[in-house]
Amino acid sequence: MRVLIIDGYVDEPACLGVPPYMAPYPRYIAGALVEKGIPEEDITYRTIDQLRSIKEKLNYDITVVVAGTTVPGKYLRATPVSQNEIRELSRLGGTKILGGPVRLGFGEEGGTSAKELALTGFLLAKKDIEAFVFDVLDELCDPGSVVHRMRTTQEIARWGKTGAFIIRQHPDYPYLMCELETYRGCPRHSHCSFCTEPFYGKPDYREINDVVKEVSALYQHGARYFRLGRQPDLFMYRARRGVPDPEAIEELYCGIRNVAPELKVLHMDNANPVTLARFPEESRMIAETIVKYHTSGDVAALGMESADPEVIRANDLKASPDEVFEAIKLLNDVGATRGESGLPELLPGINFVHGLKGETKKTFELNFEFMKKVLDSGLMVRRVNIRQVMTFAGTPMQGHDELAAKHKELFLRYKEKMRNEIDMPMLRRVAPAGCVMKDVRTEIFDKITFGRQLGTYPLLVGIPVQVELNRFYDVMVTDHGYRSITGIAVPFDINRAPLKLLEQIPGVGRKQVGKIVMGRPYKDKEDAARRAGIRRDILDHIGMM
Repeated sequence: MRVLIIDGYVDEPACLGVPPYMAPYPRYIAGALVEKGIPEEDITYRTIDQLRSIKEKLNYDITVVVAGTTVPGKYLRATPVSQNEIRELSRLGGTKILGGPVRLGFGEEGGTSAKELALTGFLLAKKDIEAFVFDVLDELCDPGSVVHRMRTTQEIARWGKTGAFIIRQHPDYPYLMCELETYRGCPRHSHCSFCTEPFYGKPDYREINDVVKEVSALYQHGARYFRLGRQPDLFMYRARRGVPDPEAIEELYCGIRNVAPELKVLHMDNANPVTLARFPEESRMIAETIVKYHTSGDVAALGMESADPEVIRANDLKASPDEVFEAIKLLNDVGATRGESGLPELLPGINFVHGLKGETKKTFELNFEFMKKVLDSGLMVRRVNIRQVMTFAGTPMQGHDELAAKHKELFLRYKEKMRNEIDMPMLRRVAPAGCVMKDVRTEIFDKITFGRQLGTYPLLVGIPVQVELNRFYDVMVTDHGYRSITGIAVPFDINRAPLKLLEQIPGVGRKQVGKIVMGRPYKDKEDAARRAGIRRDILDHIGMM
C-alpha cells in the first residue's frame, strides 16, 4: 500500500515568510502509518509548493492532505494550500483524507470567518488527523464507521519517534526547522474570545522524556534546527497547581542538549505575559534556563492582543497593559545581551489582534501609545505582529467578523503608523548598523538576494547584490526597513569590492567611496582605517583577503 502525505499547512511564523519548516502533523502521520505496518519506503512526503512547481503524477492508494491555518500571514515562499487546490486533489484516485487545522474551518485572511469546507471525495478528519489515519487503516472498507477522536500523548510519543524519518523527504532538508510539541490546551479557567486552544481541552502535558526521545530520533535523521512552538505558553509547561515549574523546563532543555549536542538552533514560541507578570521569580528562572541552553536570536511571542481595557474585558483577555510591560522588562533583563547569532539572546514579540468585541477608534490609539512607551523606555521587542481576527465557529467571536470590516481603513492607517514609528526604530535597536548576523541562508533572488537565519520569526535580509543561493553567509547590517534589514555578506576584499558594495558599508557615503577606490590597494586594516577613513570595528568584519 503506497501512501502520499501532502503538507499544505503553514504556521504563524509565516509572517514575512516561514523558513523551511515542518510541523509535527506529517511526522505523527508517518509514525502512525509505520506502526500499522506500512514500510517507510512506501510513504511519500510532498509539500504543496513542490506539487505546484513540479507536475508529478500522483497515483497512491491513500493520500493524506494536511491543510488550514489558524493565524493568517504573508509569505515569502511557502503558501498554504488553497481551497481550489484541495478541490483539485479531491479528484485523485484511492482513499483521500483531509485534516489538520482545516477541521475548524477554512480561512484565508484576517477579518473574515473560517468557513466549513463543502467537499466531496475526501474523508474529513473531524478531530486529530493522525489518530484518524491510524484508525481508518483498519476500516478502509467502511471508513464511515471510524470514530473521530483526539490522539493521546502516549501515541504521539511513539509516532513522533517512528515518523522522524519523513524529514529526509522535505525539499529543504537538512536546513529544516522541526516544530516540537510540549502540550496543547489552555490552562486558564476562562478563554479569550477568538482562541481555538480551548477545543483541545485541558493541557495534556507530554512527558519530558518523550519530547527528548523525539528530538533524539530527529537528530539521528539529520535534524539540527528545532523550535518548541506547539504550546500556548511554554512557561506553563508541566505547571504544578497553576504555578510554573522551572525544574521541568531545565530538565527539558538540558535533555534536548544532551541528545542533540551539535544542534544549530533551539528556539521557542509562545509565552503568556500574565504568567511572567504574576510569577516573576519562577519566570525569571525559566528565562535564564532558556538563555543557558538555547541559541540566540530567540523570541518569546507574548499574546497581548489589546491595550484597551474595554476590549480586554469584552473578550476575556488575560493580561493588562501593565502586566505585559512587566513581562517585556523581565525578558529584556534576562535576554537583551547580544549572542553568537548577532542578535539578542531572547526578546519578547508582541501580538495585537484587531476586530475584537468592544473595539473603537480609541483602541488603536491605546495600542500605539503602549508600544511608544516600550520604545521610549529603551526596551527591545523583536517584532510586533498586527493582524485582524479570523473567527471560528464555536468561539465567542463567531458571528462578529463585521467588527474587522468596520475599522478596516483605520486598521491599515494605524498599521502603517506602527511600522514607521515603532517597528523601524525598534529594529535599528535590535539589529543596529554594523552588527553581523551569522548564518543567513539565501533563498531567492529578485533584483535583490533575500535570505533569513533559520530560527523563530526570522528577520528578512536583503543583500543588494546577487550571491549564490542556498548558502549560508554572515551579513553585516547596513540599513533597515519596517520588518527587514539590508546587509552585505562579509568578509570581502576591500581592495577588489565593486562600488555598489563599498557604498553599503556603514558610515561610508558616496563621496567617501571615491576616496576608498582611489586609495587602493591597502596593505592591511590599519592602512585602510587611516587612509580610507573606515571604522576599525567595521573593517574587522569586512576583512581583507
